[in-house]
Amino acid sequence: QVQLVESGGGLVQAGGSLRLSCAASGRTFSNYAMTWFRQASGKEREFVATISRSGGTTYYEDSLKGRFTISRDNAKNTVALQMNSLKPEDTAVYYCAAVFTLETDYVPTHRREYDFWGQGTQVTVSP
Repeated sequence: QVQLVESGGGLVQAGGSLRLSCAASGRTFSNYAMTWFRQASGKEREFVATISRSGGTTYYEDSLKGRFTISRDNAKNTVALQMNSLKPEDTAVYYCAAVFTLETDYVPTHRREYDFWGQGTQVTVSP
């Protein structure tokens, strides 16, 4: 089992920034690809960004490229999501997720591929 706890959400004005963090415990963190998803009210959970075991490979939802940055610190068992130039449409609950993998560059983007999830952190962007 991997336990994931997100933090860093909150209320921010449009154009502002937030940095989300996800702390992992329970297993060897560097054996897991890590991904951020988000779910707005009344919508399906959607992919945001993913990072490989080593951090060497990242992938973003196209519309978020250039505004969001995913990173990880395997020594601290954390993954972060830096969000800049936030827009009201970024309002959602943000979840981190983990999947065990032996492949260095494996970065799955569909939620069905993930085994472990955090409880989520609310991000609200006001106009």
